[in-house]
This record gives sequence, structure tokens and C-alpha cells, in this order.
Amino acid sequence: MANGGLVRGVISAAQGKSLGFSYMGLSRSVKSGELERVARGVYGAVDAPDDLLFIEQLRRPKIVYSHGTALYLHGLSDRDPVKFSVTVPFGYNTKGLLRDGFKVFSVKADSYGLDVVRVATKYGYLVNTYSAERAVCDVVRSRSRIDSEIVVTAVKRYVTLKDRDIPQLLRVAERFRVAKPIKTYLEVLL
Repeated sequence: MANGGLVRGVISAAQGKSLGFSYMGLSRSVKSGELERVARGVYGAVDAPDDLLFIEQLRRPKIVYSHGTALYLHGLSDRDPVKFSVTVPFGYNTKGLLRDGFKVFSVKADSYGLDVVRVATKYGYLVNTYSAERAVCDVVRSRSRIDSEIVVTAVKRYVTLKDRDIPQLLRVAERFRVAKPIKTYLEVLL
């Protein structure tokens, strides 16, 4: 198999199949040393970066990176997430995610798909995450379970962003019923 079908060095078995490669062809490429199996159903060029965020996104396309992981992806936190925080719709089987060490949040289907954006990881791969506004609102909403320093740093960094959108932040805060604490943070910081 030629590496021309690979997406920046990594491909899921499903993507390979849609490009015309059989599962057996992927298997043969692994045996020949052209590819390596980096995770179940995910294959990469031998020299491809080991980007766990992207690999998990390929393995589990329904996950949306959220909370601390979303803050990290947006540059609103320096803490490289030890456990990835993800959001899935209610009804999604979370056993595998929990077994693999994810911090899992489940939400109603009507709010699960809102505010999803594609953001580049440090290796340049695009993953699904919530917008910076939603990430800030999520951590404020979960502030009793999250280190207060993470929440304060996220809001401080958000207000310094060049592309910040305070009206959008307030709309998202209203939707998730955290407008009052968000406004308090903004009054102090702006």
C-alpha cells in the first residue's frame, strides 16, 4: 500500500477501506513493515508522530474533547491532560472509555453537538473539541469538581484571546445556566 492514502501518516481501517484498501491489505502492510498498528483499527506510517488525541478520535469518532482537554487544545491551559476529558451523548457505551482512563461526561443529544469545532493538536492533526466558549462554560459549570486554578486560568486566558467573542461566551453561558458566575469573572477581569 502506498502511503499516499495516509492522512498525515495515520489512517483508520474505515478510512483505508473508503480509499479502496482492504483490511487484508492493511494487515499485509503491517507485516511488510510499511505500516504499524498503533491502536485497534488505526494504522500509521512507521515515522508518524504518536498523537494520542488524534488516534483516539479515529478509534472513537463520537467523542468530543471537552473540559480540561478542550482548554488545553485552545491554549487556555498549560496542563497537558493526563486523562483525556471527553463528552459523549447519553446512551453511548462508556465502559471502554472509562477502562482506558478517560474522564467521561454524558450530555443530552440536543446539547452534545452544539459548539463543536475542529482544532489542531500539537502535531497538526484535527480533532473534534468544543469551542473555547463552551470549554470555559463547561469548567465553570463543573467548578466544584475541578481545581479552581484551572477555572480561573481558563477565564483569564480567554479574555486575552485576540479572537475572543464575549457575546458568544455569554450566550453559551445562558444556555448552560452559568451566566451569573461567568459575568462575575468577566467583571473582575475586564
